[in-house]
Amino acid sequence: MNNQQLIIFTRYPEPGKTKTRLIPALGAEGAANLQFQMTETTITKANKLANMMSLSIEIRFAGGDLQLMKNWLGSDLKYQEQGAGDLGERITRAFESAFDREMKSVVIIGTDCLSLTPEIMLQAFAKLTQSDMIIGPAIDGGYYLIGLKKIIPELFQGINWGTSVVLSKTVAIAQNINLAIDYLPELSDIDRPEDLEKLQF
Repeated sequence: MNNQQLIIFTRYPEPGKTKTRLIPALGAEGAANLQFQMTETTITKANKLANMMSLSIEIRFAGGDLQLMKNWLGSDLKYQEQGAGDLGERITRAFESAFDREMKSVVIIGTDCLSLTPEIMLQAFAKLTQSDMIIGPAIDGGYYLIGLKKIIPELFQGINWGTSVVLSKTVAIAQNINLAIDYLPELSDIDRPEDLEKLQF
């Protein structure tokens, strides 16, 4: 049984509703097109990872609908709507559903970190065999990847999402409940106009 899962959080690239912090620099169409490219690039890397290890991949999406997602990314992937709530509630729900399906190791990523490679994702799953939590720190104070072996809802509660304290607050919660934490290399996200100079596909 395949009991390791990679979950990719993304949004359907509808102009005006995605990458909104980049609209002042790129316009609504340009920001949506960037979301489109970053998602496709991330899924290509996930498929490479699936060639390196036994893995199931799930797309957790916001915006659009199931048919639009299948038309865009293909019908051979698993899809699930992210659902309501803040990012913490949506991450918790994604982990819960994976562990309910008896997954042993679950890693969640977004599509904003273009320097995330299949090799780093492979490292995350390898490190999870020795640790309770794996986290990939982002330069802006958030994280681009989190991996767990069981659901720990408190990691995602009381966090000011989208701020520079997401990583430090999450790590503080994990340390407070005595989780064994391991880290991946620090990478940069593409969230704000000043991040665009780091953009490389």
